[in-house]
Amino acid sequence: MSPTNTYRVAQVPAAGGSFEIVEREVRRPGRDHVRIAVEACGVCHSDAGFVEGAYPGVQFPVVPGHEVAGRIDELGEGARELGWQVGDRVTVGWFGGSCHHCRPCRQGDFVVCDNLKVPGWAYDGGYAEALIAPVDALARIPDALSATDAGPMACAGVTVFQGLRRSPAKPGDVVAVLGIGGLGHLGVMYAVAMGFETVAIARGQEKAAFAEELGAHRYIDSTGGTPVAEALQALGGAKTVLATAGNAAAISETVEGLTPRGELVVIGAVPEPMGISPLQLLLKGRVVRGHPSGSAQDVQETMDFSALHGIRPTVEVVPLDEADAAYRKMMSGGARYRMVLRPD
Repeated sequence: MSPTNTYRVAQVPAAGGSFEIVEREVRRPGRDHVRIAVEACGVCHSDAGFVEGAYPGVQFPVVPGHEVAGRIDELGEGARELGWQVGDRVTVGWFGGSCHHCRPCRQGDFVVCDNLKVPGWAYDGGYAEALIAPVDALARIPDALSATDAGPMACAGVTVFQGLRRSPAKPGDVVAVLGIGGLGHLGVMYAVAMGFETVAIARGQEKAAFAEELGAHRYIDSTGGTPVAEALQALGGAKTVLATAGNAAAISETVEGLTPRGELVVIGAVPEPMGISPLQLLLKGRVVRGHPSGSAQDVQETMDFSALHGIRPTVEVVPLDEADAAYRKMMSGGARYRMVLRPD
């Protein structure tokens, strides 16, 4: 961020519009908030909900961005007492703060807060040189992670990490990751590090080599002729399928590949309904679970685990000035595998 009293943001002026770079006046953080000098911000497919005005209450112009990494450069009242200092390296993810008083919050399940504060929705996000965020949204970045690595961990990383570690799979069990794009390539690496027999599922035999590079023990080409469920059952069935692909039909096709009491964890966000019958679930006791992101503590643990096991996202870093091109590339499916904006 420049030393002046202004900073730059990439904003969309109206629903479905293109990004433009504008300057805003620097504001001081309020109580229990901090201002962060942004060093990197991932471009997530969920940002489309803000850019297109699909989420209720989105106000334009909108500044998206919920995979933020940077350094605290000013503390609001009370932030120091809560353990934060100027210069601390932090992330802010999809979990951008909670209300602390709704029933989920009172039960300690903050990520499903009735009044969840998502950056880009509740307040300006990280497509910017700076943002102001509440302290309960902050996770500390380990020294081993760069800002461009840490940013995607705050949404993509924590989502797949939590989805796997909250599943019923135990080390040695077969776990399948459907899709090896922006979410799935991290999912494969986490599954391997957690000790699962990891199966990557994607379209086309040409992706087998990449799956092997990620550490997958097996690869299933979903276009290869053998139905995915049949291929999984030939391996004994999957205890967990982590569905990262944004394709309802492809997700549905994995259900018969689950073991008895197996679980389909859905994190690929699409509006279309899945074609799953009650009998597919009832007869084998299978479970279908939607999984949201994760709290700031979950993000912290995701980054710590990543640092320990050498897991890093594959990113393409571009300057903030090219936010529109980065967003369009992500939406076209051309990103390999996370687009990351950097203000400098």
